[in-house]
Amino acid sequence: MSTTRSFARSPCAVANSLDIVGDKWSLLVVRDLLQGKHTYKELADSLEHIPTNILADRLRRLEGAGIVSSTPYQQRPVRYAYTLTAKGKELGDVLLAFVRWGKRHIPGTVALGTGRAKAAPAAPRPAPRRASLKQKSGSHPPKDDR
Repeated sequence: MSTTRSFARSPCAVANSLDIVGDKWSLLVVRDLLQGKHTYKELADSLEHIPTNILADRLRRLEGAGIVSSTPYQQRPVRYAYTLTAKGKELGDVLLAFVRWGKRHIPGTVALGTGRAKAAPAAPRPAPRRASLKQKSGSHPPKDDR
């Protein structure tokens, strides 16, 4: 028995998958869950430093799509542990394909291992032009607002 379904753009599997996990952050959340992170804090402390409002939104979306499930582990305030559903775990193959492609075509990229991976030190950010002029005149370097 076949059922007819209405799609946002088209019945294309790629387009519909991207509607669910095609934003900048969702697959990174899935990656971190696959690597054993479970709490909001662990996910927020990811190497990419996802903004907390976006993290909360992506967790809600992924849960709504049946990719992530949440279970309260603390009361007052209520805090949740996040885990991947079977459907979410299947995205591991997608992430492996991204890893293979990235390592092959983007020089210097690495596959983060399981568990707590450490990133290489970030490259220094160039100073703003105005600040560099002040530095030449002997004043203090600008504060880093990161």
